[in-house]
Amino acid sequence: QVQLVESGGGLVQPGGSLRLSCAASGSGFTIAAMMWYRQAPGNQRELVATFTNGGSTHYTDSVKGRFTVGRDNAENTVYLQMNSLKPEDTAVYYCNAAVYYINYTLGDYWGQGTQDTVSS
Repeated sequence: QVQLVESGGGLVQPGGSLRLSCAASGSGFTIAAMMWYRQAPGNQRELVATFTNGGSTHYTDSVKGRFTVGRDNAENTVYLQMNSLKPEDTAVYYCNAAVYYINYTLGDYWGQGTQDTVSS
């Protein structure tokens, strides 16, 4: 079983920055892609950013130029750097890992979610 633990986030002023990290623990797997989602009250869960082990990245239009996803300085850890934050970025942010195992099967796992609030 793979476990994802998120850290970071919190309350920040408009125009400020937050950095989220997502660490995957377990054994016998390799992360194929890490995705960041967010969900605001009353809204559907939205894919924000994607990072693959091949180095490809994708960002939804509303965060392009402000958010950056990449590999952190620890094994199986990915970050989401959020700059120039706006009140509309307020949401619960979730990481999601697509992994493959040594028997070539694929699985996916979710982090617990972190509340990010952008407010003056």
